Amino acid sequence: MAGFPRARTPSPQRPGQADRERIPREIRVLIAAAFVIAIGFGLVAPILPQFARSFDVGVTAASVIVSAFAFTRLVFAPAGGWLVERLGERPVYIVGLLIVALSTAACAFAGDYWQLLVFRGLGGIGSTMFTVSAMGLIVRLAPPSIRGRVSGAYATAFLLGSIGGPILGGLLAGFGLRVPFLVYAGALLVASAVVFFQLKGTSLADRQAARDIAPLTVRDAVRDSAYRAALVSSFANGWSSFGIRMALVPLFAAAVLGAGPQIAGISLAFFAAGTALALTVSGRLADTVGRKPLVITGLLVNGAAMAALGYSGDVVVFLAVCVVGGVGTGLLNPAQQAAVADVIGNGRSGGKVLAGFQMSSDLGAIFGPVVAGIIIDRLFVGSYDLAFVVTGGLAVVAAGVWLAARETLPAAARPAPDGPAS
Repeated sequence: MAGFPRARTPSPQRPGQADRERIPREIRVLIAAAFVIAIGFGLVAPILPQFARSFDVGVTAASVIVSAFAFTRLVFAPAGGWLVERLGERPVYIVGLLIVALSTAACAFAGDYWQLLVFRGLGGIGSTMFTVSAMGLIVRLAPPSIRGRVSGAYATAFLLGSIGGPILGGLLAGFGLRVPFLVYAGALLVASAVVFFQLKGTSLADRQAARDIAPLTVRDAVRDSAYRAALVSSFANGWSSFGIRMALVPLFAAAVLGAGPQIAGISLAFFAAGTALALTVSGRLADTVGRKPLVITGLLVNGAAMAALGYSGDVVVFLAVCVVGGVGTGLLNPAQQAAVADVIGNGRSGGKVLAGFQMSSDLGAIFGPVVAGIIIDRLFVGSYDLAFVVTGGLAVVAAGVWLAARETLPAAARPAPDGPAS
């Protein structure tokens, strides 16, 4: 009736609730820990190849040190998912952090190349443990109406830490190449202690309901079109954002554009800036317009930018395209992770399902640079443009797979604008 306020039902689909609902304290603890972890990783990443070369090995052997971490992450991912389902997310998260801390500290005392290789590889095991368990905790703790915003906040923390870490690492390297490893190990010990004490005894940290419901199996998850699409887009994103972006973009800047190493580093910063810009809005959009539109848009934007990189004729255009590519990644990631969380749901564990999602990204990160290298060195010598076009085409294929997938965010769960009272 006119003159009376419109009644509202206390349901999760109230207008604007996704903006008003607070992120649970437990998740804020995980976000803070992610920032510390990312800073620490950024400390050692720039100096790791140089540290390996100090043992009188070649460039290839130094590159293997970097690949060993990703390889052990990939191989151990299924076991990490199994541990999450058997022991729970929080214990696996903390043990994983401790493994990385100890292995990183051991790297600082490595006496030869092979010791460094083994210690760095062991760190990959711990990394996949805390990565899978962190995703599992976020799935269980994040209210469905703000999953996109939570994923965006978590990604932002990692991004900011990844930007600040290399800067701090460069300063610490002046005290010796072994010092950043010790600082990173100390940061991980602090992060594990914070998570242990802040989540200890909380009702959300070890929700009994999740133990009473059978975990979601990979076989059941694969039957869901959204999970299948997420595997494909995760592979494409790993190929582009973690493989080609890190390996090929700096080489292209030097070999084709004739730019120095400073421009190569700046290009990665421009990618990060574009991602940060998109993350300011992509999480909330994923909670309002849906996961699927954001994933498809992000894939198309990133794919177009990666394909165009090979045709950028000068540094200014090159850096501008880098920003656009980062925007695509920032649009994609929160919605993609929220979609996987929707598939699993809050009431059950999905360690192996999350491990499969992570493995698809790691596979892309491993195969992307290899295929690009074969194209440039063997098939079409010097054809950076073709390698970038293949990368962009893979993103378009992933977007096509998502077109046929279901939307995981129910229409009833999306905030709707206020209208006239009926």
